[in-house]
Amino acid sequence: MKKLSFYLMIMVLSLTACPSSMFAAEKNVPTSEPKEIPAEVQTMLNRLEEIKEMDKSSLKSSEKKELRKEVREIKENLRSSGNGLYLSVGAIIIIILLLILLL
Repeated sequence: MKKLSFYLMIMVLSLTACPSSMFAAEKNVPTSEPKEIPAEVQTMLNRLEEIKEMDKSSLKSSEKKELRKEVREIKENLRSSGNGLYLSVGAIIIIILLLILLL
């Protein structure tokens, strides 16, 4: 019982530490400038739109299969072009815990 209360007390004390960076500071107001889309990304997006607007009822099954393969490749290239933010599960858990503790 003594060990349990000791560990609980240490846990509570470690969770109540206040970071010094919590003080109010002047925030920089970001200017909202539209980001330019790279040319190769724009061509891939245009090709996806062309494929979506295409009349696929007149195509053969092999042609449809090629289009599906092309769409998958384009989407894969768009994902790997570095336009996203990827967080691991561990990072998400840590962020959630920090938000719970700070709020």
